[in-house]
Amino acid sequence: MTEPAHRPGRPGRPEHPAHPDRLERPGPTTVLVIAKEPVPGRVKTRLTPPYTPDEAAQLAEAALYDTLQAVRAMPARRRVVVLDGRPGSWLPAGFDIRQQCDGGLDERLAAAFAGSAGPTLLIGMDTPQVTPQLLAPALDFGAWDDCDAWFGAAEDGGFWALGLAAPDPRLLRGVPMSTARTGAAQRARLTAAGLRVRDLPPLRDVDTADDAERVAAAAPAGRFAATLARLTPVTGR
Repeated sequence: MTEPAHRPGRPGRPEHPAHPDRLERPGPTTVLVIAKEPVPGRVKTRLTPPYTPDEAAQLAEAALYDTLQAVRAMPARRRVVVLDGRPGSWLPAGFDIRQQCDGGLDERLAAAFAGSAGPTLLIGMDTPQVTPQLLAPALDFGAWDDCDAWFGAAEDGGFWALGLAAPDPRLLRGVPMSTARTGAAQRARLTAAGLRVRDLPPLRDVDTADDAERVAAAAPAGRFAATLARLTPVTGR
């Protein structure tokens, strides 16, 4: 049984004009993007086959690019890529880099939150269909009014987003990752700690070729969809 986390206090709402330009003012929330360097053979291995390792890496890079562009368009106190690997040309201006720690995914996510102070939203790189509008509820200036946590479920049973008003690594350590019950277990951990949880819309992770096609269809204007459209699967060559 996990020791319940202390219930965080409500962060203060920043003062701002009646008509703020939200994209120029820092928001109240730090955004963490947990990511892996798009190296062939190390990313999106479940796409191979039908795609080659190099093509899978191109899709991973495109997914990461689209994700970072959505984050970049939103007000944030700080934007951080928590990276396994080295930064590349896919990294836009305005992001800091923090290296992932060793260990299982629960430990790496816990460490990412442990390195952040104040309201923090963590998202992955596997949902390139994410938009500023989808992120807005958790990143707007009133996002933490009467709210301790934000949760975005993934359609495969995991989760694509997790926000904490007061980052506490105990809320993630020991949660079983990469299972069909991961999302339910993580959300249950939040509510068991007495946190007031709000939900973001569920999204599909890109794991398989079928996922890639569905996600590209949901976001046809993104780089991910354009990259998928120009790649030819190995099958039938």
